[in-house]
Amino acid sequence: MTKRITLSLFALLILPVATFSQPGLKPNPVIKDLIKDVSPKKIEQYNRKLVSFGTRNTLSSQTDPKRGIGAAANWIFEEFSRISADCDGCLDVRKQSFLQEKTRRIPEPTKITNLVATLKGTTDPDRVYIVSGHYDSMCSSSTDGKCDAPGANDDGSGTAAVIEMARVMSKKRYEATIIFMTVAGEEQGLLGARYFAADAVKNKMNIDAMFTNDIIGGVKTMKNKPDRNSVRVFAEGVPSNETERQAMLRRSIGGENDSATRQLGRFIYQTARAYSPNFRVQLIYRRDRYLRGGDHIPFLESGFPAVRFTEPHEDYEHQHQTVRTENGVFYGDTPDYLDWSYIANVTRINVAALGSLAMSPARPKNVGFDLSRLTNDTDITWDKGTEADLAGYEIVWRRTTDAFWTDSKFVGNVDKFTMKDMSKDNYFFGVRSIDKDGNKSPVVFPGPVFRRN
Repeated sequence: MTKRITLSLFALLILPVATFSQPGLKPNPVIKDLIKDVSPKKIEQYNRKLVSFGTRNTLSSQTDPKRGIGAAANWIFEEFSRISADCDGCLDVRKQSFLQEKTRRIPEPTKITNLVATLKGTTDPDRVYIVSGHYDSMCSSSTDGKCDAPGANDDGSGTAAVIEMARVMSKKRYEATIIFMTVAGEEQGLLGARYFAADAVKNKMNIDAMFTNDIIGGVKTMKNKPDRNSVRVFAEGVPSNETERQAMLRRSIGGENDSATRQLGRFIYQTARAYSPNFRVQLIYRRDRYLRGGDHIPFLESGFPAVRFTEPHEDYEHQHQTVRTENGVFYGDTPDYLDWSYIANVTRINVAALGSLAMSPARPKNVGFDLSRLTNDTDITWDKGTEADLAGYEIVWRRTTDAFWTDSKFVGNVDKFTMKDMSKDNYFFGVRSIDKDGNKSPVVFPGPVFRRN
């Protein structure tokens, strides 16, 4: 039971900034228009075009105009460029290429190319959101560059979704920057993503969130599963880049369920509830699937919040398989098994979450519990933002046994607030920014500070 029910109606009327409410997200009409524009037919066209290159293995031909990863990269670049032309050059489309040295799965030095389309933010362009899919594919062997590897689901589905996001979202402008990216070398060790993440660290890029979409095809062989109308979002708790000092602090005060990535996962979950009532998010409290990994991991290891979107049930006969029929069973990752409406639903959730993030004010900075006094109240402080349309801040909380934020309180455009008779020992708290249109940032989990007299 929460404190909300103990307040009298009179108290609620005379203290408007102290009103308790459920901490949901208010649908934005701009976002609603965007998700209506997502087209299953476009996604199918993109996917079948990717499959038409025969193989997109990282080790396949870089120069053949019709077959191999080089032809696929050129087509993606051209498609991003066409989308940019339709929005008067709003996208900065580039090839990010590098020479990958020999590894266990790269037998000789190989050029790897990421395709990057950047939609620059209007008022806060240095705050960046990235959405990616990997366009490389493989058959049963990740080092076989000759065999057919259609890669329709893994990861033609995610790549097609990212291209469709660029088409839809480029029709609007956002406060922050959005990068639509397709990477290669995933099947050989997340190589394209690792290069981009390392380069982002080197250039001090402010990546506020990263999404990867990998295996989101909604395979038809799993259409009768009870959780069919959902997508998994993997969001780690303990940060992959946590230092020993940070680990000691976390063990002391808690927070293993409240990393920036876990808050991002909750944000996506709430966004899906607001915009997609019939297709939901399953928030998975793991970094990735059991003993497997995707392109969000290099970003996590570099200190950036990052999540993975993946269908709830995978069909292993139709991924990472050489195309063949064996004992009457067909093996191979072909478009015949994909559900275009399913991919469109996952794309819509991506669009809603990315758009909401890029239209929201920045997360509050330096959020902390003021420990200058010993009290059963909870004193929370943060730095005020400078956005012209900033309305203020909302404090959210939950019992320590709850998975999601259960209550919230708008406290105005201030830089501190005291939660009376609510001990930080008994609740988890967080703070988020809200603008005048009601757009909300992800929640920030406080740490201990000593900065008040």
